[in-house]
Amino acid sequence: MPGLAAAEQDAVSLVRRVARALNRRFTDIVALLFSHKGAGSLGAVAGFAIAVVFAWKFLRPRRRAPKRPPPTPAAAPAATVPDAAEPIGDSGKVVTREIVVKRLKGCRKVTCQLLGVVFEETIPEELQKHATVRPSVVELLLEISRYCDLYLMETVIDDKSEENALMALETSGLFRTGGLMKEKVLFCSSEVGRTSFVRQLESDFHIDTSLDIVSQLSVCYLVSYLFLEQGILLIFMC
Repeated sequence: MPGLAAAEQDAVSLVRRVARALNRRFTDIVALLFSHKGAGSLGAVAGFAIAVVFAWKFLRPRRRAPKRPPPTPAAAPAATVPDAAEPIGDSGKVVTREIVVKRLKGCRKVTCQLLGVVFEETIPEELQKHATVRPSVVELLLEISRYCDLYLMETVIDDKSEENALMALETSGLFRTGGLMKEKVLFCSSEVGRTSFVRQLESDFHIDTSLDIVSQLSVCYLVSYLFLEQGILLIFMC
């Protein structure tokens, strides 16, 4: 404001005039001290010095104290947050769903190998005797089948291997939601057949552990690949 600025300028001018006057007075007294080294002169200098200190303290411009930010309100207890009351199992499903949506956004079809990925067994010979679904992949596959057209496939030696595979998938509950059906579980007698399945289905996203299949698909379809902690190889297809 104009009035406030003028008042500040007048105050500064007054302080400067007083300082110049005190400076001249101090110079005269120092000269007097050197001329007369008596006790009276020393007392006058001491008194004048005290007066200068007090005058400086009262006349100097006061600094404005920095404003402290208002105290932030305390965070609400975790129990009052609605999401915090969600059971652990449900929160795990939410995290899985978010990962699936983020990774498979825009994908129409997903194909996945069974051995070494869905099953604990890793070779076709083991599948002749038994098939065991990894518990950790059940929820993930169910979420994928909700957003994409999911197909499972594997290379098998005989019909018994197919029966063991289908029985294990049904027992684990993968067919209960309707997103994944027995008709979408494909079997072949060689890895070439599995590669052919992927190409015929025009999969947008394929999950496989075979480096040979990766190399074959990379000719026309492979864009990039990513190794997961479990050793699963994900293939992003165009």
